Amino acid sequence: MNNVIYNQIRIFQSIAREGSITAAARKLEITPPSVSKALKLLEQHIGHPLFVRTTRRIELTDAGEQLLQQTSRAVESLESAVESIKELNQEPSGLVRITLSRFAYLLILKPFMAEFCQSYPGIQLEISVYDGTVNMIDERFDLGIRFGDILEESVVARQLMKPFREGLYASRAYLAAHGTPELPTDLHQHQLIGYRFITNNRILPLMLEDKGEQLTVEMSGQLISSDIDVMADGIRSGLGIGRMFEPVYELQPDKEQFIPVMMPYWKTYPPVYLYYLKSTGKAKRVKALIDFLMTKTKK
Repeated sequence: MNNVIYNQIRIFQSIAREGSITAAARKLEITPPSVSKALKLLEQHIGHPLFVRTTRRIELTDAGEQLLQQTSRAVESLESAVESIKELNQEPSGLVRITLSRFAYLLILKPFMAEFCQSYPGIQLEISVYDGTVNMIDERFDLGIRFGDILEESVVARQLMKPFREGLYASRAYLAAHGTPELPTDLHQHQLIGYRFITNNRILPLMLEDKGEQLTVEMSGQLISSDIDVMADGIRSGLGIGRMFEPVYELQPDKEQFIPVMMPYWKTYPPVYLYYLKSTGKAKRVKALIDFLMTKTKK
């Protein structure tokens, strides 16, 4: 593959990621006509249209989807290899993009973020806090933090946190008014502060565990949110029983106001992992953050 085709593929990938020729041109810091010309030449070389264009949006064709899937990792690996060689005798520098949920930010990154930036002034952090599912490769993130270690091929997972439970909490005022539930069947008489999962836009049912068996409990409630801080405020305000990971509960400045209920039935979640592409993890700037987080979470 010659340099011209390689450059055209990089431009094609940028269009696919950014969603338009104009946005890709801005990202690549070249003119839109240059992007359009490169795409046209690549389509002529391949013999298939790669995008379906309308006045409002641009979408991949089947050929475009296949080309994106088959070239993304190859280009990423090549760029990472070149970057790692360039960095051999340099201090870690450049942009590191990380995606993680809000609870992972609060527990893992927030306490050490300033220390990392002070230790590595040449590294720029771009932090995306999102509770939904993210495709790290398509979104071009260097690192991610999430539950579980079942990952795509060529992705590395390293454990940051041990398994922990999701607790149920209520305020004293709420329990005084409505009573304290003891059994799962008691919960039907109570209000649940609901959690809406961002990725599929559905309300997450309350999941409990009873002697190794998983229970699903349907409950009504006045308050629904996709943000753990809003849910914590709902518990404080006596609006119902709310879910909260135990480590997040420990961070609350007024945790004595959160009364645990139904503790024998709390669900245990799997460990939390740091994950990244094998090729990306070799870049000095990315490896610096990986090693830093692994060291801090082992203390």
